[in-house]
Amino acid sequence: MVSKKAWSGEFDAQSGCRLPLPDRESLDARGQAAMDRQLSPEHQSLVGLRGPTGIRLHSPVIAEHAQSLVNYFRHDSELDKQVQEIAILVTARAHDSEIEWAAHVESARKVGVSEGTISAIQNRTVTGGLDKRDALIIDAGRQLFTERQINDELFALALAHFGAKGLVELISFMAMYAGTAYLLAAFDMQLPPGKTKAFD
Repeated sequence: MVSKKAWSGEFDAQSGCRLPLPDRESLDARGQAAMDRQLSPEHQSLVGLRGPTGIRLHSPVIAEHAQSLVNYFRHDSELDKQVQEIAILVTARAHDSEIEWAAHVESARKVGVSEGTISAIQNRTVTGGLDKRDALIIDAGRQLFTERQINDELFALALAHFGAKGLVELISFMAMYAGTAYLLAAFDMQLPPGKTKAFD
């Protein structure tokens, strides 16, 4: 495992953050298996190990459980890809997570999220005129992350649109990415080369 020496004050070139990537040979069998799974095509994230995955591998059990949840949302959740990408962008913007935004804004475009929706999230503008579903995700996320609650009126609208299971999955999904935003912030993950900041 990585030694408990003090941080040098420098960012690791390979990991892009305050921690180096774990050395596979220093991991136990479970840790090596976790790293191998993360590098396999069916599990690999959009940014590979330069992101939350590389950080979590310092605690292989955390990496395993986090990947299980990611796999559920990727393959089995009733939330479609547009809903997921909008939710990620809303969460990224709420936490000023440049890394999450950079990793997902093009994915959002590829699955058909409108430029109007992306612009409203990025610039924190009003949601009037957007698709009803998109506006609900944005408004619910903004309210949850700024006021730490969702008021009765907005909750009723979201429940009517997504249903109980869908709404639980949506909020759980956003909470997962909020946790990732904090992880990236704590370890000061840097933007990859060639990426520019999206937020003022």
